[in-house]
Amino acid sequence: MNTVVADTPRHDDKAPRHREAAALSSYLRDYLARLRGGELGSAPAIVGLIVITAFFAIVHQGFLSAYNLEALVIQAAPIIVMAMGLVFVLLLGEIDLSAGTTGGLCSAITAVLMLRHGWYWWLAILAGLAVGLVIGFVMGWLRARAGIPSFVITLATFLAFQGLTLILIGGQGSVTLPAGTPLISLENSFVPLWLGWVLLGVFVLGYAAVKLIDAQSRRRNGLSATPVVVIAAKVIGVAVLGVAFTYEMGINRNLVSNAFFSNKAQGEPWVVVLLAVLFVVWHFTLSRTRYGRHVYAVGGNEEASRRGGVAVSRIRISVFVLCSGMAAISGLVAASLLQSVQSNAGAGNTLLLAVGAAVIGGTSLFGGRGRMIDAILGGLVVAVIINGMSDLIQGSNSSGYEWVVTGAVLLLAAGFDAVVRRGRTA
Repeated sequence: MNTVVADTPRHDDKAPRHREAAALSSYLRDYLARLRGGELGSAPAIVGLIVITAFFAIVHQGFLSAYNLEALVIQAAPIIVMAMGLVFVLLLGEIDLSAGTTGGLCSAITAVLMLRHGWYWWLAILAGLAVGLVIGFVMGWLRARAGIPSFVITLATFLAFQGLTLILIGGQGSVTLPAGTPLISLENSFVPLWLGWVLLGVFVLGYAAVKLIDAQSRRRNGLSATPVVVIAAKVIGVAVLGVAFTYEMGINRNLVSNAFFSNKAQGEPWVVVLLAVLFVVWHFTLSRTRYGRHVYAVGGNEEASRRGGVAVSRIRISVFVLCSGMAAISGLVAASLLQSVQSNAGAGNTLLLAVGAAVIGGTSLFGGRGRMIDAILGGLVVAVIINGMSDLIQGSNSSGYEWVVTGAVLLLAAGFDAVVRRGRTA
């Protein structure tokens, strides 16, 4: 009797590999098409940051030392925080020229309440932040309801807030924050080493989980998704940079340690944690909420958004509220760095550096395009240029050369943005 043996199904191990290879090839083609179409994203800022960092590391041996990296981070922090707020305003094609003096005024209010009126530090900080939010609401209302151009509104408040800060500080020139205030610790104390590694692990695992969940969700809905290889490369890149930074910050940076004085400066500054929290919150807001979609919609086409049911006036008011609130936080971070509030706090080049950071990072001055990572990348580019130039050029004119180079980079970024926008329109 003949027996029939049924064919057993064979598992083709090559099929998943072929699918992944095809997905990777499609992803690369789409990415190159976006680049040709002018959607460069953060690529120019990343390349620029790598190039200028490598240049200064070559010409100045101590540029990548732990001491200098700490200086870079704490100097860039106020700029990055303010740039985060400006991203919201720039996405709508608006501008806030008073963000710098708003931060200075709010920090002056906080310092005066603590020092002269004996308020608890946390209550004084809340008062300063509340003033920033109110300022943003008033400016947003004037822009959205009264129709006054944001340039005019914020130019007027830029001058007015500078005067109010001078009146609050008085003839003293500055107000020193009370010793032992936790606000001072933000820029001048350090996260314990073990906690720094734990926070890094949480951040990397969270980043990987979000990317994988997104890819799985898109595949489930029949959409093209980021290949696993690309996700793995991004996660590994973030992890390597995080490990290198955390390890470097674990080195003792106290330059005056001896047998009689052995305090250690180890660990990343607490302001790094603040930057990470703000980035996660605002990145989630812009990329994963209905509000964020409405911000991009209004920035891309206001009339179409209005016809689509978006409350354009509310969105416009809200971005000014967020910008001024972040400016207030930036002012407090700057006060922590200096451990005082100057009578000219927030004036000078503060705003220009923050706007420059957002634009250099990739946020468009014409609205509709930008991400929260732009503020961080652009802020680091600005800080690296200023720090590197100060080490490279010495003498009475060194600061002048720093501003010339920073201005040239900003002009290059703005011109590049205009060219890309014209190309995308064509």
